[in-house]
Amino acid sequence: MLKMLPVRKLWNSLMGITMANVSNLAAKQERLAPKNICRFCQGHLSQTLCDLGMSPPSNRYLREDQLKDMEPFYPLHAYVCDKCFLVQLEQFHTAEEIFAHDYAYFSSYSSSWMAHCQRYCEQMQKQYGIGKSSLVIEIASNDGYLLQNFVKAGIPALGIEPAANVAKVAIEKCVPTRVEFFGVACAKKLVAEGRQADLLLGNNVLAHVPDLNDFVLGLKILLAPKGVITFEFPHLLKLMEENQFDTIYHEHFCYFSLLAISKVFAHHGLTIFDVEELPTHGGSLRIHACHQGHRTLTDGYQDVLKKELTFGLDQISTYEKFAQQVRVTKQKLLEFLIEAKQQGKKIAGYGAAAKGNTLLNYCGIRGDFLDYVVDLNPHKQNMFLPGTHIPIYAPEKIKETKPDYVLILPWNIRDEVANTHAYIKEWGGKFVVPIPTVKVL
Repeated sequence: MLKMLPVRKLWNSLMGITMANVSNLAAKQERLAPKNICRFCQGHLSQTLCDLGMSPPSNRYLREDQLKDMEPFYPLHAYVCDKCFLVQLEQFHTAEEIFAHDYAYFSSYSSSWMAHCQRYCEQMQKQYGIGKSSLVIEIASNDGYLLQNFVKAGIPALGIEPAANVAKVAIEKCVPTRVEFFGVACAKKLVAEGRQADLLLGNNVLAHVPDLNDFVLGLKILLAPKGVITFEFPHLLKLMEENQFDTIYHEHFCYFSLLAISKVFAHHGLTIFDVEELPTHGGSLRIHACHQGHRTLTDGYQDVLKKELTFGLDQISTYEKFAQQVRVTKQKLLEFLIEAKQQGKKIAGYGAAAKGNTLLNYCGIRGDFLDYVVDLNPHKQNMFLPGTHIPIYAPEKIKETKPDYVLILPWNIRDEVANTHAYIKEWGGKFVVPIPTVKVL
């Protein structure tokens, strides 16, 4: 007689699921279950900055054969901690899932960004004496877009990049790169190898860090005694002043003011002593930090902090007003698109950017409004945008189809795009930007 299996065990066996897999899945779900707890101070999160509804992961581009598959959507709800004023999202997927082997973001496809990074490298050499006896380490070094400048100057450099396919491109450029996530464990490993950074930098990575305290403590460990840290990130003040809600997406766990990030760094024994305001990404900060007690605060730091306090970033009432601004921007963009379509206009999008995916999904803009989008990045071409399933082509598609309007989704590089593709004026085409409000250029 056959021995009868318990019903649950038989079901799992038929479904190809082992109890170990069930346990692992349950553990992952428990780890990522939204707990509404501040990433930094562990305070309870109850105050909303804005709720953008349900949205897919912004960099989860689709192949044609995936268009009929079930697509994951998660709440895109930004909160502000009423204790430390850190703006943040709940976490619904792991960093490993975000930076998978087919991660599609490569930094080297914007000429204006590349020029910005070259100027940075020159500045660091002059300002802090970074030279051939120094060690420069970049966290989230991507495709070597920045470190290649130090390598060419003969300055020792090391990149730490979690996406293997992107790191491979950096290595091909002769930029030494380790495929690894950064945190305390990684920092201790490097220090044990005799490496500490004289210049430790990261551009637009701080927002991507789910375990903020582990990351910043890792910076403290890896920084040489007299070393300097620089980090660049979009400024929360600009996000709120200029309605840049489309920079909110699942891959960005946090949105920083100087007020909030100063508290995080100070908690881990680091002092932010200088701040530069930059035009990149719609308005960013570059913070300069060191071990506590090594440098004094500059006027640059004091000036930015004063702007934030004048705006009211230390008052919850300021954050409560933002959601209405977002709704108005959505309404005005849809009004423009509806009117254009009723007039028989053809509309294309420029840039398969993450910020564009937030905008399109929140506003419900799909193929009925945008015929297609174009992007310089060949890794995105012939794919489809997440959620909206709008096809992505090479920029040459614009010349082929001659649209009446080109909606620039990465509005932070609108001048670069408009100058490069000025030929659309030949058939009367016009560029449109959606943020901070709809504007025909």
